[in-house]
Amino acid sequence: MDTKQMLTIVENYSRKLDLETNDIKITRVADKKSVFVEQSGDSGRAIMLSEYKVDGATYYAGYSSRSQTVYISLAA
Repeated sequence: MDTKQMLTIVENYSRKLDLETNDIKITRVADKKSVFVEQSGDSGRAIMLSEYKVDGATYYAGYSSRSQTVYISLAA
């Protein structure tokens, strides 16, 4: 997933617009998280969340290709 696609998803999430994004799931994680550990069975992997600014609010968001999930955290 490229930066433009991710920004569109974060904008839609922030503005409470249509969150239907084909097969991609959107999951809110705890505020102020820039890394999320995605559990898969007995192991986990770190998903790095990048900063996105939308309408004066700052979010962290990252994509897991394994689960096809976008993880979003409110930064402030």
